Amino acid sequence: MIEARQRLDGEVAAAVAAIRDAATKADHVGPMSEQALLRVRFDAPETEHLLGLDDGVLAGYAQLDHAGSSAEVVVHPDHRRRGIGRALVTELLSVARGREVRVWAHGDLPAAAALAAATGFAKVRSLWLMRRPIDADLPELRIPYGITVHTFRPGVDDEAWVAVNARAFADHPEQGRLTVADLHQRTQQPWFDPAGFFVAWRAATMAGFHWTKVHDATTGEVYVLGIDPTERGNRLGKALLLVGLHHLQRRGLAEAILYVEETNTAGIGLYTELGFTRVAVDVMYANSPE
Repeated sequence: MIEARQRLDGEVAAAVAAIRDAATKADHVGPMSEQALLRVRFDAPETEHLLGLDDGVLAGYAQLDHAGSSAEVVVHPDHRRRGIGRALVTELLSVARGREVRVWAHGDLPAAAALAAATGFAKVRSLWLMRRPIDADLPELRIPYGITVHTFRPGVDDEAWVAVNARAFADHPEQGRLTVADLHQRTQQPWFDPAGFFVAWRAATMAGFHWTKVHDATTGEVYVLGIDPTERGNRLGKALLLVGLHHLQRRGLAEAILYVEETNTAGIGLYTELGFTRVAVDVMYANSPE
């Protein structure tokens, strides 16, 4: 049985988080993106929540972002092979009303590929997970002429950051749509540390940024690295990447990770130049709309 809801109360949100945790433990990869997890906790008018019930027990969850037609699906390991995943995907197609639906498969697991094939989905997008050690020497940091770098000031730099983020990711279906409210959701998370959020300025204009994230005692992340299109070609991206990596190294972390679109050849080239290697892939599947 599939139940659709426009919003989730605290009890159901906690149950969805428990399914996420169980799937992560079983599959060794998180089944939901950060954005999807935030939509579970915070009201989002464009989001539809689908609950997969097995004998009255919440056994699976799917989420559809109507604004972007992107979706995520997870089934509790104890309730798999009972048709719940297929039922959730079928309902996603129903509530999409003939529009294309794009579903993320984190880790590109064989079960996800089989479900995609069985429901008429094909791969359309890949996101690489890259990693490099940072407990050794890093390249020297050189800031381009005319650029100053400071840490982000919550409540002061918000609008400027949203504007440059939109320009930097104008062609990105998720990152480029972030609003001030989305920014605030992230800065309110327990992991947020403004000391690891670096912004570059050229005079009074924000030219780029590198937002880092610390996961645990050993791993940090290049959470978001964005450069205003007018600044591309002057190596500001490399400079800001190194600003963040040096910061994570000073924190005593052993490695840094990042996610990058497979089609972002310039970004992959920069990350490879600085020692990152691909270690995993997330895949997006899409159906053929009616």
